Amino acid sequence: MKLHELRPPTGSRRRRKIVGRGPGSGHGQTSGRGEKGQKARSGGGSQPWFEGGQLPLHRRVPKRGFTNIFRKEYAILNVKDLERFEAGTAVTPAALAEAGLVRTASAPVKILGQGTLSKALTVSAHGFSKGAAAKIRAAGGSLEVLAS
Repeated sequence: MKLHELRPPTGSRRRRKIVGRGPGSGHGQTSGRGEKGQKARSGGGSQPWFEGGQLPLHRRVPKRGFTNIFRKEYAILNVKDLERFEAGTAVTPAALAEAGLVRTASAPVKILGQGTLSKALTVSAHGFSKGAAAKIRAAGGSLEVLAS
């Protein structure tokens, strides 16, 4: 067998159904859509969420909660993430972005208290949890809260 003799297995490839091309094709006249009705029309048929006129699910289920339009999104870091900096370093949002810990230096940063810190660092961020502040001070470091 040579490369030009290769053929797909019999029955593995099916020709596309060509409709509306006369009676000889076997799919002429109504093109396999039956007679009149919603499904015979162009763009006809119902949407997947349509329930036949029954009250739809998104209207049956009660609405809950709300969206706070004043919510502030923080880039969150833990105390354990600060361990990579050298002792005595000033850790700022710009330094965190350079180290790849936050996406951009412009996003407000909040430090949370998971993990331990063994170095004295000067940490500048827009927010600190109580546990994080206690751990940074216990390691001999200092905090600076930035205005957000």
